[in-house]
Amino acid sequence: MNQAPADAPAAPVSPAIRTVLGDIAPADLGICDAHDHLFLRSPRLPGQELDDAGAAAAELSAFRAAGGEAVIQWTPYGMGRRAVELPRLARESGVRIVAATGLHQAQHYSPEVLARVGADPAGLFVSELIEGIGGTGPRAGMIKVAGGFHGLDRHARHTMAAAAEAQRATGAAIGVHLELGTGALDVLDLLCGTLAVPPDRVILGHLNRSPDLVVHRQAAGAGAYLAFDGPSRAHHTTDWRLPEALAALADAGFADRILLGGDTTTAGARSVNGGPGMPYLLRRHRERLVCTLGADLVTRFLTANPARAFAADWARAPHHSR
Repeated sequence: MNQAPADAPAAPVSPAIRTVLGDIAPADLGICDAHDHLFLRSPRLPGQELDDAGAAAAELSAFRAAGGEAVIQWTPYGMGRRAVELPRLARESGVRIVAATGLHQAQHYSPEVLARVGADPAGLFVSELIEGIGGTGPRAGMIKVAGGFHGLDRHARHTMAAAAEAQRATGAAIGVHLELGTGALDVLDLLCGTLAVPPDRVILGHLNRSPDLVVHRQAAGAGAYLAFDGPSRAHHTTDWRLPEALAALADAGFADRILLGGDTTTAGARSVNGGPGMPYLLRRHRERLVCTLGADLVTRFLTANPARAFAADWARAPHHSR
């Protein structure tokens, strides 16, 4: 299915994945990096900003050459998404791009940025999902929020409540940054318990950073998707345990809950700058997993699973204006 121009979105198909070039059928997503970043700025990462459009284009080209067909960019509001660049990058690279709305942890923002969101973050999220980022830009296709290290502070609870409201209004999936992979069950208690978000609309990120097989199984059993992202980072010494973790989930009947991503967050991590970058997911990382799990299962993690996880019934979402 051809993607529609960003400035003239096609009538939604149902269910659909909302890319920056329009809605596509889930079957058209292809081989997907389910969690990564083309652009990202944070005061927590000074000097490592992802803000070079040329480098982003080169990274997408390298990913495409490795067989990649889609990237879910989890960069939320106020962190340098450069949404205006995404449609052009998608067209030129041939890689489908899904953008995010939402909010990260408070430490990634100045007080002024958080003040701009005001008392209605849900209104912002819905507007960016339905009308477009900045009112006229490409539409976001997911909501990104974040927990803390083994806990949820007031900011996390506030943004998750807003994400739940926006999810009910649009059907969009909610991706959750888990700090060092912790707090998965607390997040599910809040989102799926207190806030009544359907578990299959929740994607828990960074579970590779906390290789607790019991928590993995409990989260998958609750119905959430589990994203294992950010391979080959010097400070994440869990790559060698990932095949074991994924095999345990598959053996327990949860192969359909597993997503894989690269999570490139710094300029030095890009492949064009000598890091692993986006292509690593489909080169060394995929090869490593295939050795243990087999090609068919790993292909399912990269195709069928993200196609379900990021699809939503956008046709039923109401028009919203803030």
